[in-house]
Amino acid sequence: MIKTIGHSNHPIERFVELLKSGGVDELVDVRSQPWSRRYPQFGRERLAQTLAEAGIGYLWEGEALGGKPRAAAPAFEKGIDRVLERSAERSVVLMCAEKEPLDCNRVHMVSRRLAERGAAIEHLMADGTVLKHSEIEDELMKKDAGDLFEDRGTRLARAYEARVRKMWP
Repeated sequence: MIKTIGHSNHPIERFVELLKSGGVDELVDVRSQPWSRRYPQFGRERLAQTLAEAGIGYLWEGEALGGKPRAAAPAFEKGIDRVLERSAERSVVLMCAEKEPLDCNRVHMVSRRLAERGAAIEHLMADGTVLKHSEIEDELMKKDAGDLFEDRGTRLARAYEARVRKMWP
């Protein structure tokens, strides 16, 4: 199982609590810039230390999996491979900054590709609830006014592309 989370503006104690309640063994940071001026507790080194103290591993994959869409890049695919390999051995969570999954590359790029490759994905929400990736995709498709008679794959691809264009014009 692969999970995702946005660090948002959580106090670090609450963030670690969300990870522990989600059964997370390792956090994979998919931010291209692994720091935050407003929330310094989520800076790469400080976060790695806090997580280590809580018994949770830390890995930065922002070079391969972060930033604007680069899904065709070989580094991106290798990053996806590494996440899949790690998730076979432990419970992994992908972390970015955005609170809402639909506002983040962890869904539009990374989770989408992982799901296409057969991975089971859940999203740890700020309120402690957990949503299946299919539920996030259903929400995404509700925002698309496309042809309701098209198959799910076609509608979903169009909805993803429309959302990505809106996020990264």
